[in-house]
Amino acid sequence: MAKIKHETHFICTSCGNSQPRWMGKCPACHAWNSLIEEPRVVFKGGKNPLQTSNEPSHAMRITEINTKESPRHQVGIKEFDRVLGGGLVFGSVILLGGEPGIGKSTLLLTNAFHVAKSGLKVLYVSAEESISQIKMTAQRLSALQDNLYLMAETNLSLVLLEIDRLKPQVLILDSVQTIYAPELDSISGSVSQIREVTAQLVHRAKSENMTTFLVGHVTKEGNIAGPRLLEHMVDTVLYFESTRTGPYRFLRAHKNRFGSTNEIGIFEMRQNGLEEVLNPSEFFLAERPLGKPGSAVAAAIEGTRSMLVEVQALCIPSFFGNPRRTTVGIDQTRCAILAAVLEKHAELVLSGQDLFVNVAGGTNLFEPASDLPVALAIASSLMNRPVNTSLVCFGEIGLSGELRAVHRSDARLIEAERLGFKKAIIPKSNKAQLLNPLHIEFLFASTVEEAIQLALEEL
Repeated sequence: MAKIKHETHFICTSCGNSQPRWMGKCPACHAWNSLIEEPRVVFKGGKNPLQTSNEPSHAMRITEINTKESPRHQVGIKEFDRVLGGGLVFGSVILLGGEPGIGKSTLLLTNAFHVAKSGLKVLYVSAEESISQIKMTAQRLSALQDNLYLMAETNLSLVLLEIDRLKPQVLILDSVQTIYAPELDSISGSVSQIREVTAQLVHRAKSENMTTFLVGHVTKEGNIAGPRLLEHMVDTVLYFESTRTGPYRFLRAHKNRFGSTNEIGIFEMRQNGLEEVLNPSEFFLAERPLGKPGSAVAAAIEGTRSMLVEVQALCIPSFFGNPRRTTVGIDQTRCAILAAVLEKHAELVLSGQDLFVNVAGGTNLFEPASDLPVALAIASSLMNRPVNTSLVCFGEIGLSGELRAVHRSDARLIEAERLGFKKAIIPKSNKAQLLNPLHIEFLFASTVEEAIQLALEEL
């Protein structure tokens, strides 16, 4: 039997670094007044309870290791399955973060219903609501299923006993900051408690091949509360975000050991719960003004999905010596570079203009292919001439004003043709990559100046 000894150390709430004594500034992340006193459990003369075997492990040749692809179970919600990389991987641990009230519990309760409906046993543990409150929410979502079990508990030991009794294939814990391990003296939500609770749940998930969802609170900066080690311990980190306005929600993967982190899932919050937005291009272009200067349509790629997004720009004379470059959804530094390229190689006078760039719909465009739509929107606003409403564009712009090729041009053009666009301005170097026959007119440009002339003259 292991002897448990309790010691005291100081944990940084910003980075999770441990120090034997208190310091005013954390030596790891240099944050001031972030070290708090926490008890530490030390196992003496015995086996750690998390250790699964007394036998020592041995190294193996990499060529002798038998591998097999992890089987996936599709939830049944296409947007959620896409972000996960194709469905649930049994034994994986998924951390979901988001602002209070954004719909994390609604999303997981809906997923729990679909998984239980497929025949798997699901245990939903809430440390913040009673089971009657969860039942009322499930009734509103029409998410009642016999294979879905509810439990209201904050004691981790009791949760683990219930897992041993039910043997669920999927566990949902809401939330990890409100569960406590009774063997530790600190309160729930402390650094040591979050780390211990997560470690035990990860161990149980791996040993019993049980998919586990952990809901995490976020700080005012938008990061998951607790030590950064929490995100390293889990397999997948998802963030549930809202648009700047409206009922739409974005699900993004910031870490995914079993899939891409470039995927995005779009949902709409309605009275009866979350509804999938299966056609994001129509959503982003629904309120696009036609025939107005300062608007261009970008063909973007998010993971495996192609979608069309409206880029808006506004140029107004500046009354200060240093004109502003304000962006929403576009990297501000990249926008300033594009403005300099337009002034140098397209002869557009932007040095006396305040420049505002926005991506409509609340999404973000960080891929290089969005350079050309941003440049065309800026030129259109400055020259007060609208871009052709049936025109879509994409392309990376270099510092010499050249248009560079981008990947997956075919997927972008297929999406544009599906939504009724007739023309597309694309880099000339992408011409050899166009394999599929498309009923859309190609306007090839090798420089940003040529692209502006094609966009503003082809009306």
